Amino acid sequence: MTHSKANGRVWIWLSFLVALILQAAPWPGELEPFRPSWVILVAFYWVLALPHRVNVGTALVLGLLWDLMLGSTLGVRGLMMSVLCYIVALNFQVLRNLSLWQQAMLIGLLTLGGKLVEFWAEYLVSVITFDPERLWAVVLNFLLWPWLFLLLRRMRRKLSIR
Repeated sequence: MTHSKANGRVWIWLSFLVALILQAAPWPGELEPFRPSWVILVAFYWVLALPHRVNVGTALVLGLLWDLMLGSTLGVRGLMMSVLCYIVALNFQVLRNLSLWQQAMLIGLLTLGGKLVEFWAEYLVSVITFDPERLWAVVLNFLLWPWLFLLLRRMRRKLSIR
């Protein structure tokens, strides 16, 4: 393995670490429903940019780390991340050719589906109720996608991550 390839892997995993930290950062109670899904957005970017390096297995590991971090049922977010990243990886060439706002709309729809998969998986193992207020995060994911995409693309190009 070349030095640049290993260096790129380190930067990718550092971006995932930052996303996990942002996901765990405390928010005020009334703003909690608006918390964006940083881990999902960063994973989507890397699956779109480098599908040969970041894939469903990476998504599963990230989802399991996210579950461990939250102390929730192990595997719920791993399942959700795997399904979503599989869909993105399957259609990465189509998604790459869309404008940023078209991508943002599809990312919003995918995160909505992710929230529903997450609820369904939690519902199967415990007694929970659906809180539609949590869907505000989907709107924020839609709005954040273009900015996060441009930031990560700039980082990837500047650091020559391939």
